[in-house]
Amino acid sequence: MKKLALHWQILLGMLLGVLFGIAAVNFEFGNFVKDYIAPLGKIFIKLLKLIAIPLIVASLIKGIADLKDISKLSALGGRTIITYILTTIVAVSIGLALVNVVKPGKLVDEQTRTELLGDFSGDAAKRINAAQKQKETGPLQFLVDMVPSNIIDAMGTNQMLQVIFFVVFFGIGLILIPPEKAQPVMGFFDGMNEVILKMIDIIMIGAPYGVFALLASLVVESPSIALFKALLGYSATVLAGLGLMVFVFYPTLVVLFTGRSYGFFFKGISPAQLLAFSTSSSAATLPVTMERVEEHLGVEKEVTSFVCPIGATINMDGTSLYQAVAAVFIAQAMGVDLGFSDQITIIITATLASIGSAAVPGAGMVMLVIVLAAIGVPEEGLALIFAVDRILDMCRTTVNVTGDATVAMLVGKSVGMLGEPKVKNWDDHYDE
Repeated sequence: MKKLALHWQILLGMLLGVLFGIAAVNFEFGNFVKDYIAPLGKIFIKLLKLIAIPLIVASLIKGIADLKDISKLSALGGRTIITYILTTIVAVSIGLALVNVVKPGKLVDEQTRTELLGDFSGDAAKRINAAQKQKETGPLQFLVDMVPSNIIDAMGTNQMLQVIFFVVFFGIGLILIPPEKAQPVMGFFDGMNEVILKMIDIIMIGAPYGVFALLASLVVESPSIALFKALLGYSATVLAGLGLMVFVFYPTLVVLFTGRSYGFFFKGISPAQLLAFSTSSSAATLPVTMERVEEHLGVEKEVTSFVCPIGATINMDGTSLYQAVAAVFIAQAMGVDLGFSDQITIIITATLASIGSAAVPGAGMVMLVIVLAAIGVPEEGLALIFAVDRILDMCRTTVNVTGDATVAMLVGKSVGMLGEPKVKNWDDHYDE
């Protein structure tokens, strides 16, 4: 009997996790879930993060070296950055359009506002303090932060942008030395990359169990349903925008510019999307994203190994859309009127903030404080959205990962590096 496809296994794990979490809440064995189930989910995320940095180092060095020409690297980098910025601007604009039409902030009454501000004021204060430290730095501080003083320390602390800077620098050096001297180095990283890809296959065998544990613990630790109902309009607006990005905007770009079908795209990327939803981390999902884009969507390694790590660091379309909706929602709920110039400020600030947003759960909330400050909305209003942020974080991470895959296909097509998938049967790869 044929084994159940990977994406169905992950979906089944998610469903069973939610049902198990609901049962734990109703029959009062939530502590069992926290003590014995939740750690399994944490281990699964740690395993994915464990191989993220080695994968970036091995694949990106080999990808750059295989270009054999600095001009090719420059063309690849320019197209990647420009495409990412354009998709982010579209995401922010969609979010603003929806929130201005729906006006979900007007649905929050005084009692609900007071309750939310009281319940989540402590969490909001932590994010405000973190954002304040970031604002105190100079306008070019992000350039300073991008350059590592110690690459081992950067790898140990998961400073993704610093690691990418070093790896690109290393790859350029590899291109510029004589081929006979570069070959042993390239051979080492080629072999290392193959080993890491096999490690991904092994980890993905446990993906259904990992997402089961993550979803079960999420349900047990979620706030009361009454608070979710109060924020239904806001959540629906964010989800509508994210849905437009995933199911309309990205696949339309793929169909128009690469000639690949809607079904082809989603069959190829769906396991990475489901994993992104479960982990709320683009960084943790990166190894699977890269493998699906290369093996199942047909993007050549040279492009995948460059575009996807960069995307996991600076391409946060889902986060940017959420920030736009959240900023206007909070302003509406707090009674602050925003003019056209404020809306333009949101587009600019949310786009720039997404570049500095870490690829980890909850980082977008810190960036949101900066957006709120830019339009003069009280940062304390952040407490209004904490009750539903966890589930929305999962959804916007899915958008971020889908955007990375889309841009990889677009850039691959533009430089003639989009071919046929290496794996014809979507799930046999994991059954080997």
